[in-house]
Amino acid sequence: MTMTCFYETLKSRFVARAKYRRTLHELSRLPLDTALDLDIYPGDIRRIAAEAVYGAARA
Repeated sequence: MTMTCFYETLKSRFVARAKYRRTLHELSRLPLDTALDLDIYPGDIRRIAAEAVYGAARA
């Protein structure tokens, strides 16, 4: 693995992690009644955020 490839991989992982954290934050800020209307249960927020960013296989 070249250094350029290493840094590109590292950068893409940081970007994905930032997207995950942003998605997690947004979902956790939903009012409970709105979340439940969307079938989002508080215990599922981490899984939903991970699926949204990393795909279903990662969750």
